[in-house]
Amino acid sequence: MIRAVWNDTVIAEAESTVKVEGNHYFPPESVKRELLRDSTHTTVCHWKGTAHYYDIVVDGSTGTNLGWYYPTPHSAAANIKDHVAFYPQVRIEQD
Repeated sequence: MIRAVWNDTVIAEAESTVKVEGNHYFPPESVKRELLRDSTHTTVCHWKGTAHYYDIVVDGSTGTNLGWYYPTPHSAAANIKDHVAFYPQVRIEQD
């Protein structure tokens, strides 16, 4: 099992992820949406497309723009559509 953990809270948990450029992209159904809040922040990757961001909100603490996803990726990144990856402040655990 692969988990994304922030402030000792599991944000996402999946049997497998898609690993791209060292980042684990969690399937959409494996992410606890109630812990995420849409951000207005976006960035552009030349081969993946426009990334949209999430803040993580746990027990009154907010991790700003710590998660991202590609709602409409370029064809080369179609396999990560809507999958969520996290910055290193979110610990990735595997067992």
